[in-house]
Order: sequence, then C-alpha cells, then structure tokens
Amino acid sequence: MEIDLKLAVLIDGDNIPSAYIKEMMEEIAKYGNPTIKRIYGDWTKPSLSKWKNILLESAITPIQQYGYTTGKNATDSAMIIDAMDILYSEKVDGFCLASSDSDFTRLATRLREAGMKVFGIGEKKTPLPFIVACDKFIYLEILKNQTKEPADSGEVTVTKGEIAKKNEVDKITPKVIKLIASTVSDLADEEGWAFLGDVGNLLQKKQPNFDSRNYGFQKLTPLIKSIDKFEIEQRENQKGKFKLIYVRNKE
Repeated sequence: MEIDLKLAVLIDGDNIPSAYIKEMMEEIAKYGNPTIKRIYGDWTKPSLSKWKNILLESAITPIQQYGYTTGKNATDSAMIIDAMDILYSEKVDGFCLASSDSDFTRLATRLREAGMKVFGIGEKKTPLPFIVACDKFIYLEILKNQTKEPADSGEVTVTKGEIAKKNEVDKITPKVIKLIASTVSDLADEEGWAFLGDVGNLLQKKQPNFDSRNYGFQKLTPLIKSIDKFEIEQRENQKGKFKLIYVRNKE
C-alpha cells in the first residue's frame, strides 16, 4: 500500500461512536496521509457534546449540519456533497468513509469509478452493499480489541482455543477456508505454490472486509497456519533480509 497516499477522511458523526476515533485514525495512517479530516453532524445536539476534546486531539474539523426535516438524514447529504467537491478539487488520491450506513454505497462506487481508492470503516452491522463498494472495509470492533492486549514484538501465535473464548472474534468457517483455498489456486504455479502477499491482495479484492484480525490474528500468516488445509514455505529473498512466504493447498 502506498504510504504517501493523500486521503480525505469523512466521518458520519451520527453513526460512528466517539470511543473509536483514536484507533480509527491510527488505522487510517497505515494506508496513507489523511490530509483532509472532517466529521459531520448537528453539533447543537447534547448527544454530540462528548466529541469536543476528541476532535481537538485528532485535529478533525467538525462540519455543522442542521436536521432540517424530521426523519431525513441531512448529515449524509452534506457528507456526499463535500466528497464530490473534494473529488473534483483533485487534491487527494483516495477517501476514507467512516460510517455503518448503506446510504454511502453509491458514493463509494462513484469515487472508485473516478479512480479513487476507497476505504470504508464501520461497525459489523454495516450492510454488505456498502462493504463491497469499497476497496477495503475495516470493522471498528477489531480496532478496539487491539488495544485491550499488549502488542507482541515477535510472531503472533493464537491458538484455536483462545479464539473460541473471544465472543467478538469471527469463526473460521468452511466458507472462509474455501475462499482462501480458491485464491491460492488462482495464483498457484505449476507446483501449487502461491506468494502469500499476492494471496492477501486478491483476497482483499474478492472480499473487501476480509481481515485476519476478524478471526483473532494480527497477520495472514498465523491465520493460515492455524488451518490444517495449507502448507507454508519460507524462501530466501535475494533482494533483502526478509524471507518470502509461500502457501499451497494440501492434497
């Protein structure tokens, strides 16, 4: 992923809990530089008062949008109009749309049609149409879970028993295994081996919300190692000190 990608971060203040902002901004920084950061809502509402210090700490600009009509979401409209203005300004390379609302599905599609990278961030309740309209979709719940446990400087190893104890972690279903296996087959050489980096990229294209963290693993390698359907092989990298990891389906 290009680390110098200029991103416009647009947050639906009516739809994203304030408790997630710190982790969300740290996640976005992995994919690019958030040069525009805006959050939309009716800031006259007492329910949004808790945002004040959080916005100051993260340098996010609040955009006031009054609810003109009962039952109509004016915040969505303001966010969509701003997104199109930013698109035509040609100042960014991509967008991060933070919302769990399917109303932004068409916006995500339109931005991608214009050649923009689109990252979606929302809760697990986010409807599938919005998820698949993005290049990548990240669940807020996994970002919050990451801060509950100290980071391990070595290789992440999580047993299936440990995963089962975490109710918030998704199960590795036969459907997930089939998705990984078919992706490996799509990229495999004559001996059945596929470069794991390519496998991860294709998984993302096939299913934008695919993320090893959803299943309790920080990286794709330990996730695949936990499934007794694949072989892993490390190969020397002539260009650098890091070893290349390859995977193939077991016969």
